[in-house]
Amino acid sequence: MSDPQAIVRAAFGAGAAVVSSARLPGGASRETWAFDVADPDGVRHELILRLDSPGAPAQAGAGLAAEARLMRAAAGAGVPVPRIVACGESYILMSRVPGETIPRKILRDDAYATARPLLARQCGQALAAVHRMPLSSAPPSDEQDPLARWRDVLDQLGEPHPVFELALRRLAATRPRSRRHTVVHGDFRNGNLVVGPEGIRAVLDWELAHVGDPLEDLGWLCVKAWRFGSPLPVGGFGSYDELVGAYEEAGGERVDREALRWWETFGVLKWGVICVMQTMRHLRGGARSVELAAIGRRVCETEWDLLRLLGNATRVERTARPAL
Repeated sequence: MSDPQAIVRAAFGAGAAVVSSARLPGGASRETWAFDVADPDGVRHELILRLDSPGAPAQAGAGLAAEARLMRAAAGAGVPVPRIVACGESYILMSRVPGETIPRKILRDDAYATARPLLARQCGQALAAVHRMPLSSAPPSDEQDPLARWRDVLDQLGEPHPVFELALRRLAATRPRSRRHTVVHGDFRNGNLVVGPEGIRAVLDWELAHVGDPLEDLGWLCVKAWRFGSPLPVGGFGSYDELVGAYEEAGGERVDREALRWWETFGVLKWGVICVMQTMRHLRGGARSVELAAIGRRVCETEWDLLRLLGNATRVERTARPAL
């Protein structure tokens, strides 16, 4: 079922009607629509509809039905998420949560001045809830080694990037032992959060959820790209201590700070390889796009961030060694 009117009537009854609709920007493989629907009793509902686009290439990660199951499990674990109204293999109809998702507005606008000091702790609490979701709620996977996966992606791109090669070797040599396997959101960051004046209202975009090390989520949130020019390391709005303290207080296991730094470094590497992938889509004719072309400049930014992280780690290692 891909007809919005049919989806609405199946959810609310034959007398339901779409009062207004607007397609939201973004997404080549999926369409996102904002709907206002009047049910047969005249009650108005503010909704979001996500659809698989006909003829589009298959979306990486969970399908829409699997994503809906994840969001229902997340709600059960205490994660703030939109309410699922109806779903099928090719669509999700959910409540529309008011608020802001654009990071630069969240980090700069006066409307969110009260929220900003709260966000790092709220992220820690939300991630503790994500990581207590039942493993059965995540899509089946082979739990591929994430470092090997991104090494393979870089190799397949056929582009020389010595900094990325150095980072891969250093990460392989310093990998922390994974103590836990939980549901991992996979893209928990500033930009995938709905924020209001009081803080986080909803966690969005669950299509990359999988089973893995929970520190992957915390490290990804700390990647410099998601700070948007702010000096604060957690999403541009908070400190490591705020994030980790709230995470542990909310029931997450104790966080090894060195392991967190490893996952942050891994996240920077991953983002850098993604930037190369996106640029190659444009340069090789897969999808001609000014946006994809422009993201190429982020590759060198990511290489610089990696060198700084690797340099800091080296200085810490040397300081920690006993004098001979």
